[in-house]
Amino acid sequence: MEGSDGLVATILLIEDEVAISKVIKAYMEKEGYQVKAVFHGNEAIPAFEEIQPDLALVDVMLPGRDGWGILEEIRERSACPVIMLTALGEIDNRLKGFDSGADDYIPKPFDPEEVVARTKAVLRRSGPSIIEEDVNQYGRLHINQKAHTVKLNGIEVPFTPRDLSLLLFLARHPNQTFTREQLIEHVWGIDYDGSDRAVDLSIKRIRKSLKNWPENEGQIKTIRGLGYQFCVYK
Repeated sequence: MEGSDGLVATILLIEDEVAISKVIKAYMEKEGYQVKAVFHGNEAIPAFEEIQPDLALVDVMLPGRDGWGILEEIRERSACPVIMLTALGEIDNRLKGFDSGADDYIPKPFDPEEVVARTKAVLRRSGPSIIEEDVNQYGRLHINQKAHTVKLNGIEVPFTPRDLSLLLFLARHPNQTFTREQLIEHVWGIDYDGSDRAVDLSIKRIRKSLKNWPENEGQIKTIRGLGYQFCVYK
């Protein structure tokens, strides 16, 4: 399987249960991925820096540094997609993961084939399709739908793959309102089984990233009682 650069995708697997790690690694390698497995939270960031993975699978409950701390540091360094693996399946924990910048959240016990399928889906969202110019300009905000890049004041703005997918979708339909349910269907997929509050958290992060976009040019607008809109004036 290819990563965003067209080469074989590299997966960093951070899971302290050796049996689970071996199963996931075997399934991933069968699909053609390269997998680096570590078993201790303190090994995660050094391994991340060493291999610069296309995606990280991170268990929450780890010896040493826990998965939340690892996710936070990855987000400080990179927009690399992150899928959280955990026995903590309650909705509050899922929302904590999404609010911290996770791209997906898979509660244990899980089918390894599901982990592979979700990995494929996240990698598809994170990789550019065709690198060519297809730029929409909204004042100082430039969005290239083909290259999957966003620039504000000439500087590229980093987004997690999920947040970028949501922004690109809204930007393809300027001044059109979408409900949370519609956004879940179009961006998260119809098989998503989490709370629609994940949309609110993603919108919150997008707004933070675009905080320097002048409001007289556009904004991600909340339409009360309806949903969200990529509202543009120029």
